[in-house]
Amino acid sequence: MTQAITALAVSFVLTLVIGKFLIPELRKLKAGQEIREDGPTWHAGKAGTPTMGGIMFIVGTGVTVFVLGWRRMLQGEFVHLYVYLFALIFGLIGFVDDYRKVRQHQNEGLTAKQKFVLQLAAAVVFLCLMRYEELLSNDLYIPFLNTTVTINWIVYLVFAAFVIVGCVNAVNLTDGIDGLACSVTFVVMVFFTVTGLLWDRGAGPVALFPAALAGGLAAFFVYNHHPAKTFMGDTGSLFLGGAVAALGFAFDMPLILVFVGIIYIAETMSDIIQVTYFKATHGKRFFKMAPLHHHLELSGWSEAKLVAVFSGITLVFCALAFLGIQGRL
Repeated sequence: MTQAITALAVSFVLTLVIGKFLIPELRKLKAGQEIREDGPTWHAGKAGTPTMGGIMFIVGTGVTVFVLGWRRMLQGEFVHLYVYLFALIFGLIGFVDDYRKVRQHQNEGLTAKQKFVLQLAAAVVFLCLMRYEELLSNDLYIPFLNTTVTINWIVYLVFAAFVIVGCVNAVNLTDGIDGLACSVTFVVMVFFTVTGLLWDRGAGPVALFPAALAGGLAAFFVYNHHPAKTFMGDTGSLFLGGAVAALGFAFDMPLILVFVGIIYIAETMSDIIQVTYFKATHGKRFFKMAPLHHHLELSGWSEAKLVAVFSGITLVFCALAFLGIQGRL
């Protein structure tokens, strides 16, 4: 408990300090965000806001995990490091995407195919590593029923890889308004921190990472709440997606992502419904705009209300998820 609180506090301070220096540098580099042409008209005023701000909580979290987790690593416990490095790989994919957008001055970076291949490769490597280190089984835990279903490892690997890629992109999709992905994921990280502290299956070290990331996100929110001084960019959102997905598998409970990631799922489903309905009706729209947060914006919701409501919903479902895994704690 003490180490988790320390990790949260240290990461918060580090990220806050890094942000003070990073944002001016991003402005000097003219790393401004390009805004979707078909987005809400009032978003046009956000054009030029420095992007890639996610670097601050990535670095703040990383330093905290390495420093506070050093003793554990000397004892041969590396799970917190594996989770961080996995998330970092996705952050690097996002950085390349952001860099290309900034350099080309358009709202498109890597192609969808390039992202998918890189993300899928990273997912497979992480899963195989966790399997090799005996930190991941092919027993699928069912929340609430407190039972497991053993699945063939190859089948499980395919399932897990696509869950990870889907989760990463769902979190990325949620990053569409000031403070949204940041605040929702903060709640998810608190859930994983508490779960990590209570879990009795040797996963104590894994609580260090979500605690540190929770502190980093709290500090980032200082700069990212409406009106945002910086955006996390794909650098930050893909890192967060990797972190959420990796923790689900680090705890060997990937189905828990259905509950803690309810907002990510809702955002993704709204996008799928919109595209499907548009094609089926030859041009009609189911939502005013997808993903869901833009539909609610166009329905009169303020960004602050969206952040509060979506974070509140996440909190409720995280509490429900916690009840669902009591048999595992």
